[in-house]
Amino acid sequence: MIQLTNVSKTYEVGDQPVHALVDVTERIQTGEFVAIMGSSGSGKSTLLNLLGCLLRPSAGSYTLNGQDIGTLSDVELSRLRQKFIGFIFQSFHLVPRLTAAGNVELPMMFAGISTSERQRRAREALEAVGLTERAKHLPAQLSVGQRQRVVIARATIMRPQLILADEPTGNLDRASSEQILKLLDQLHAQGQTLIMVTHEVDVARRAERVLVIDDGQIVQRIKSDALIRDPVLHPAVK
Repeated sequence: MIQLTNVSKTYEVGDQPVHALVDVTERIQTGEFVAIMGSSGSGKSTLLNLLGCLLRPSAGSYTLNGQDIGTLSDVELSRLRQKFIGFIFQSFHLVPRLTAAGNVELPMMFAGISTSERQRRAREALEAVGLTERAKHLPAQLSVGQRQRVVIARATIMRPQLILADEPTGNLDRASSEQILKLLDQLHAQGQTLIMVTHEVDVARRAERVLVIDDGQIVQRIKSDALIRDPVLHPAVK
């Protein structure tokens, strides 16, 4: 599904180049669950945004489901994100004036799906994350964990093949985190390809394997069942 070949991403800050990603080569198969770990500023978010087609590489190539991302126009990239990729953000990005159901329906509105179909699918999506009784509540009326479940319903409503999660449990208590992780496990069991940025070892263990990034490079590839301590704090872990 995903092939990165010698991918680099460089930003210009003032008159100085900042190398966020450096010569990254990696392959992720359809249906894999991969965690990305690394210290702050290591390049995790840049990599996730590039995988989500929110950024273009400065050098190298990114092929997603057989398409060379570098050859696509901005409009084509937008369509690809809409149909193929679901995003789970740590900061939610819910629209405050829309209900839970309204937020879930939003991607379908942009896709031109009929009102009756949007409402039906939103009901099903909210039921799947245990929020049927909260469908008409605004985000401010929901707990943090409930808001994250709305985000997951919204991320999956277009039935994307790739789910990208940026610290999906970062703002949650233990009980809410476990609920979210079980939902991610279910998506993976259904054949979704999942890529998740996390700082937490216990969360990373839910994935099949872990990529550790440092200074914009993948410095370790670890099977999750071998992840016994934090590879960022203890880089000797293999």
